[in-house]
Amino acid sequence: MLPVLLTDTVTNDLARAVDLALLWGLEGVELRTVGGPDNRVPHVNEAAIADRLWEQELPVAALAPSIFEGPVAARPVWLNELAMMEDTFRFADRVSCDLVLVSGFAADDAHDPEAAAEALRRAGGQAATHDVRLAVVNEAPMAHATGTDVARLLDAVDHPHVGAAWSPVEAWQAGEPPTDGLAALGDRLWHVRCADGVMGPTGWRDTPLGEGEIGWPTLLRQLHATGYTGAVSLEVYVEPRRTAGLRMATRLIELIDTTG
Repeated sequence: MLPVLLTDTVTNDLARAVDLALLWGLEGVELRTVGGPDNRVPHVNEAAIADRLWEQELPVAALAPSIFEGPVAARPVWLNELAMMEDTFRFADRVSCDLVLVSGFAADDAHDPEAAAEALRRAGGQAATHDVRLAVVNEAPMAHATGTDVARLLDAVDHPHVGAAWSPVEAWQAGEPPTDGLAALGDRLWHVRCADGVMGPTGWRDTPLGEGEIGWPTLLRQLHATGYTGAVSLEVYVEPRRTAGLRMATRLIELIDTTG
């Protein structure tokens, strides 16, 4: 397993994020927004990104552009996103990244599972021509909030270039135990988001890694047992983030080392 940093959970300044990832012993990055909250890949300063990452020999484990976040009933919107995905795939090639994360469409009364599967199947066909994989992220506000939800969607998509990016925290907030999501996704799991927290009377509260309800020591052992070798992308939401990030990265690396 490859411990990486979801950079914009700490800072939108890529140079600082890269320095922190290296300082914390992480081995790659996941890129979402760079330079500011409105600057989402691939619409970022590509030259600066490439120079900084190549200088430090830090790989890009995944890209997270804003794709398929709207309702699937808005067909013209996602057809336009399909056309624009070529920009993302070309960007992925230039930064030597073979994994692009996409959403599973917004939850609404008109949600059409077959239309969602059609969109992702077509996207998977595009990705295949670029030798890139797509991973659908489970997100609590979206139509596919749990690992089981994404697994059902992947069954319908049935494309070798479309798999899953799994956030146990998002699934937990939607009521799914982490072990259930892991079992449902199996070998279609290509990327893992790593955060922790507790659900209290006032809602979700982020905690340092290993101090929440997700059970990361057990979960990482189970991931190792399945043969998972992809990225585990650290998300840092605990303040102060740079101090908490160091502790969380150290803990993540220790846990990964003990599973092997």
